[in-house]
Amino acid sequence: MAYVEWGDPANPKVLVCVHGLTRCSRDFDFLAQALAEDYRVVCPDVVGRGRSDWLRNKSLYALPQYCADMTNLLARLNVETVHWVGTSMGGLIGMALASQPETPITRLVLNDVGPVIAAVSLGRIGEYLGSAPRFDGIEQAEAFVRFVSATFGSFSDAQWRHLTVHVTRTAADGKVEFAYDPGIAQPFREMQAASEGKDIELWPLYDGIACPTLLLRGVASDLLTHDTALQMSERGPRAKLVEVPGVGHAPMLMDAAQVAPVREFLLA
Repeated sequence: MAYVEWGDPANPKVLVCVHGLTRCSRDFDFLAQALAEDYRVVCPDVVGRGRSDWLRNKSLYALPQYCADMTNLLARLNVETVHWVGTSMGGLIGMALASQPETPITRLVLNDVGPVIAAVSLGRIGEYLGSAPRFDGIEQAEAFVRFVSATFGSFSDAQWRHLTVHVTRTAADGKVEFAYDPGIAQPFREMQAASEGKDIELWPLYDGIACPTLLLRGVASDLLTHDTALQMSERGPRAKLVEVPGVGHAPMLMDAAQVAPVREFLLA
């Protein structure tokens, strides 16, 4: 598992930032720069994404494997406790780890994800997941990213290019393709089928969390509803809720207004 590291490697304060389903570690470049004076910031590429290896057995692309990998990462980093920022899938991994007895997570940020995953969002993601499109150049790839990631909000041209170049790579034939294993779609579709068009609920995981928790929600999010977010503020760890205007799923933490509440919460 590859990861990007920021800040002083000797700093005992460690922040782990974990990305969403088809994204990568470099989504956190801006947040990491903002927090590198205070933390050793570690941003992994979850297996099957970015620069990390792909699994031979595609059915293992699921929370148990991801949690085991993150536990190994923490052992490699030689740290006993961490703060955690997780966007979407990265938040689910954080929830699963934070709900365990003697969890290493002492402060948790859930970025637009919770214990209820809306069926409408699963359908939207499933429309493009695993399709493995290929492009003639980075401009075509960026146009596709802008389309499928429109819910991320508004960005500068430079930010859209950043969000594109780090999740793509140039193949031997010169085509540009996404740097994730199309096989991650296999367990996703199995989960979708098992849900029979209904929301997926993981309340026992959330209710098992005891550490201070911040919940960010894009106001227009189709994955995390406002009602679920309110429930999260009233049960389990009673997350502090911050709703981000002008964004759906999910806030990308690339501007000062989105970074500020995260920084304030983590350093409180």
